[in-house]
Formats: sequence, structure tokens, C-alpha cells
Amino acid sequence: MYHQRWSLLFATFLVLLFSYFPSFIERKYDIFLPIEYEFLMVLFIYVSLFLGSVHSYYTRIWWWDILLHVSSGLVLGFCGFLLLYVLYYKNKITSKPFWLVFFSFCFALALGTLWEIFEFSMDQSFGLNMQKSGLIDTMWDLIVDALGAFVTSLLGYFYLQGKKTPLFHRMLQKFEKRNPRFFH
Repeated sequence: MYHQRWSLLFATFLVLLFSYFPSFIERKYDIFLPIEYEFLMVLFIYVSLFLGSVHSYYTRIWWWDILLHVSSGLVLGFCGFLLLYVLYYKNKITSKPFWLVFFSFCFALALGTLWEIFEFSMDQSFGLNMQKSGLIDTMWDLIVDALGAFVTSLLGYFYLQGKKTPLFHRMLQKFEKRNPRFFH
């Protein structure tokens, strides 16, 4: 009856744990995330942990890892932009738009780098194979992280210049609407 699929148990536990992350942010920091944000976070966790690891999409679909790293670069770049945008909007910082978007790019790339350090540590400590082909996998992951972060940074720059791209503008509007205390 029992097949001792410990990796499945661990991945399921992680999916369950991380799916509560948006709710934790809302309660702990009194930041309200629009439902689309929460949906995307939970979807990303499910797609990366459950489909990627448990159902072996990382090895079965050659572009799976690339898709997830580009996506994380986009999302983390937006988070970095949002952090400084709130401070910029409330005149807590004064800066040229270039430096705000440069921060969002660096923020996303720094977190992507920390993820690669985590993968390396798990491989070395527990004999896992998270890095697949080692240095080559790590470098490509960082390159596509940078690509996703660059796209978000570019959209943020256009937004600050008054050229509002529909999706980026809509996401910021929803965040502003749900968190008026940051903007009024």
C-alpha cells in the first residue's frame, strides 16, 4: 500500500505551506494583495513544485525551467519596483526613474542568485540534482532571470515616463486601490 514517495510528500507539504504565503503577507504586514496576485503566486508554486518536481516536467519538457525562471524574473522585478514605487509616490525617496527600475532589476537578479545558491547548497548537502548540469544550468537560469527582470524594469521605466502599458498599469492600479494608505 505505501510506496514511500518522500519527495512527493515533501513537495506536497511545500505547495500547501507556500500557498498560504499571500495570506501571511496580508495579515502580518497589513498589505492587501489583489486576487490576481494571490492566484499567480499559488499557480507559480504549484507549477514549479508539483508539476516541475513531482511530475518531472523539469526533465520531460526542455523549456520548463526557462519558463519558470523568466516568470520569476518578471514577478520579482515587479515586486522590487513596487517596493520603491510606494516610497517614491509618498515622496519618501527622490530619485530619477532609471534608478528605481535599476533597483527592481537588481532586486530580481539578487533573489534569483539566492535561489541558485540554495540549489547548489541542496545539491552539495543532500546529494540532490537541482542544478541539473551544474554551472551551465546555473548560468542559463541567471540569464533568463535577468531577461525577465529586464522586461519588468523596462515596463516600469515606461510607466514612470507616463507611457502606461495596459497590464503593468492595471496591476499597479489594483494594488493602489487595495492599499490606499500607501498612496493617499
